[in-house]
Amino acid sequence: MKSKDHKIILFDGVCNLCNGAVTYIIKRDKRNIFKFAALQSDIGKELISKYNIDTSKVDSIILIDGEKHYEKSSAALHIAKQLSGAYPLLFGFMAVPKFIRNAVYDYIAKNRYKWFGKRESCMIPTAELQSKFL
Repeated sequence: MKSKDHKIILFDGVCNLCNGAVTYIIKRDKRNIFKFAALQSDIGKELISKYNIDTSKVDSIILIDGEKHYEKSSAALHIAKQLSGAYPLLFGFMAVPKFIRNAVYDYIAKNRYKWFGKRESCMIPTAELQSKFL
C-alpha cells in the first residue's frame, strides 16, 4: 500500500486517552491501513488547514480518507470498520443519528483530560512504530 493510499488519523497528541487509542488502533490495524499525526504537529496543522477543519469544534480525532474527512463519532466508527476482530460491527452505530452519537462523543472529549490526564508534550513513537507516523 503506497503512503498516499493510507487513511490518516489526526489525534490530540497531548491527550492520554487519544494516545491510548492510537496504540490500540495500531495493534488492531492488521492491514496497515492507517498513518498517524498529532493535531499539534506541522503535518497535522497542514492537513487541518487543507481540509478547513475548525479545531475549536473538533480537537480530539479526525480521520482523513482520500479527499474526505470524518470527525468525532463518524471518525471513530469509520476507524473501527477497518480494524481486526469484531470492531467492524461497531460501524452499525452509524444508523444512530449523528447528533446523538456526537453528543456522547463530545461528552467524553470534553472530559478526557480530567478523566485520563494530559501530557506535557506529544507522544514520541518508538523506533518500530515510527513508520506509522507522518
